[in-house]
Amino acid sequence: MALEALVAAFNEHLVAVQNSRGEDDPAVEAAFFSIADAFEAYEDALYASTGEVTPLEVFEDDDDDDEELDDLED
Repeated sequence: MALEALVAAFNEHLVAVQNSRGEDDPAVEAAFFSIADAFEAYEDALYASTGEVTPLEVFEDDDDDDEELDDLED
């Protein structure tokens, strides 16, 4: 069930991106977060049933990290 939800979230994101009305389209942003939520649910279900995890990680968008990277580039 969690895998199907993750695949559905990817499909919804693809549709949102293909129909995007610009850089800050709220539908794309919502679909982006749906993927992250569905992935975390899948990872939890996978671990609960098998004790295994994926080699993937969801990164949080943190403005502080962006500023640190900018400082390193200077």
